[in-house]
Amino acid sequence: MLILLGIEEADNEEDIEWLCTKLSKLRIFGDDNDSMNLDINQVEGSFLVVSQFTLHALTKKGNRPSFIRAARPEQAIPLYEMFLKRLAEISGREVQSGEFGAMMAVELLNDGPVTIIMDSKRRE
Repeated sequence: MLILLGIEEADNEEDIEWLCTKLSKLRIFGDDNDSMNLDINQVEGSFLVVSQFTLHALTKKGNRPSFIRAARPEQAIPLYEMFLKRLAEISGREVQSGEFGAMMAVELLNDGPVTIIMDSKRRE
């Protein structure tokens, strides 16, 4: 499961805990009937987590995105590292990660396609 993780200024440890728990139990993988009924453990999957502050781009004004909501590295890096650790602990699965803040080329084969946006501030 590829996770593009954007951390904003308002995020905290509670958000990390909620996301890790939700992601480890999310039934998004197909069963024998091609229904999304299986979680990452049931398919013996793993995680790839890539930090992605650009997910918080504000594009309402002008043509240049604003990233003012994205957390600064001094806040984001500890939360990113906590996310990696807690996801592995909660899910019991392997968690690989990109390098925080680095330019990376990530290739994705979206088999499904299933793309889900999760916002820890909108849990309902």
